[in-house]
Amino acid sequence: MTNPLNNEIFQDVTKAREWLELLLWPDGRACGYCGVVNESSPLKNRDGFYQCNACRKQFTVMVGTVFERSHIPLNKWLMASFLLCASKKGISAHQMHRMLGVTYKSAWFMMHRLREAMKPKNPPAIGGEGEVVEIDETFIGKRAGRAKRVGVHHKNAVLSLVERNGRARSFHIDSATMANVQPLVLTNVSRKSRIMTDESTIYSSEMGFKDHQKVNHSADEYVRGEASTNTVEGFFSIFKRGMTGVYQHCGEQHLQRYLSEFDFRYSNRAGLGVNDSKRAEIALHGIVGKRLTYRRINAS
Repeated sequence: MTNPLNNEIFQDVTKAREWLELLLWPDGRACGYCGVVNESSPLKNRDGFYQCNACRKQFTVMVGTVFERSHIPLNKWLMASFLLCASKKGISAHQMHRMLGVTYKSAWFMMHRLREAMKPKNPPAIGGEGEVVEIDETFIGKRAGRAKRVGVHHKNAVLSLVERNGRARSFHIDSATMANVQPLVLTNVSRKSRIMTDESTIYSSEMGFKDHQKVNHSADEYVRGEASTNTVEGFFSIFKRGMTGVYQHCGEQHLQRYLSEFDFRYSNRAGLGVNDSKRAEIALHGIVGKRLTYRRINAS
């Protein structure tokens, strides 16, 4: 079997640039500054640089993406994208820096840029007619400024919405209360869906969904006919194994990006017909129109 990491786009900067141009510019070369398509000219003796005839700025395929202003070779960016997308439970920044031959700091920041690319822009509601969406919350890590004690008060709360045989969408929430959970559910799940939750009172039966069934975990009830939250529990299993076994530590301020990473891989998994290469392509489509810098933009 051919090793996918031997692909020429992971070994050669020019091949990587040409491949990414074809992926991001299927309808013609688009200026990363003004967005005008097919109104630019290649610059002599500067491969991959173009002069926009509309705004007169020079640009490359990396302008206007999370790769902008990066000094890391583009082929290493593409390899990092593939490795992160192909690793079901994630890949540590230390492993990434060893495989790419970049510093640990660079690998860590690259991975956060790629997680930003995985985050969907204005995603439509999940579920729909005839679809079942399972909803549950879990707790992970330790919140800043809170002493460790019995219970979950000191942990970060996570809400996940998972379609059966479909996508996942997760949120880092301040606490698992009706005030925090219900607006996210109502905004992100189609009212035509049938939802499944546990017995928690934070999931109101009056949210207006086509059907709402609950299982009583406190009474050791986990399946009752079609009612269960086993799918979302399975998602949590993958997420927690990755966070504790691979990443081991996650700052509270970065948790949402890690959730986006696990949501993305789950929503584009092999069981839905998406292989490792296609998953990386989908992630790379998400690099456009996003920025993530070491310092805050416009910071003094």
